[in-house]
Amino acid sequence: MSGETGVHGPSGDAPGGSGVIRVLLADDQHLIREAMAALLAFEGDIEVVGQAARGDRVLAEVMRCRPDIVLLDIEMPGENGLTVAEELMRAGLRTRVIILTTFGRPGYLERAMRAGAAGFLVKDARAEELADAIRRVHAGERVVDRSLAAAGRRVGTSPLTARECDVLRAAAEGGTIADIAAELFLSEGTVRNYLSSAMGKIHARTRAEAVRIAERNGWL
Repeated sequence: MSGETGVHGPSGDAPGGSGVIRVLLADDQHLIREAMAALLAFEGDIEVVGQAARGDRVLAEVMRCRPDIVLLDIEMPGENGLTVAEELMRAGLRTRVIILTTFGRPGYLERAMRAGAAGFLVKDARAEELADAIRRVHAGERVVDRSLAAAGRRVGTSPLTARECDVLRAAAEGGTIADIAAELFLSEGTVRNYLSSAMGKIHARTRAEAVRIAERNGWL
């Protein structure tokens, strides 16, 4: 992993007691899921009890197998992992979430913590670091990749409003102002205003540059 795993304070009561920690793996890449399952099988106190290949299947799997921990990828079909984490939090489940992703973007960390995630690791973590993070999150700690936490402090929180993010996401698809307006049910003038505001906040000269900056920082 690109940096040590660190504790950033307690994040509530642990979902389970002592004994085996039940884990659900949610990742759209079959090989990655199977590799993680095989590695975790060597840990005597961790059991993989379910898997999901789509974000919109995770909640049903959680309800079915009642894991203590869900390891969530961000980029998945159906729903992304950040949205899934929010759903699990709203559902009031005792399951705790660790985001495990290829994309170590500071904004993703900020959004994951807002969504109730108790951990955030990148996928180049070693197996023993992942197992340790699972145990610590299960015990009630918050575990975050240190290098990503430092990057988050440098970048700061997103300056963009939710609607500005919506407009930039639509702009990323390459449509015209009219296309974006139709997609978001806004007037063309309103779309231009949102784009101008977003570009000013992140010091972008063009909307394409604004999209690149926002995506690089994990704000979209």
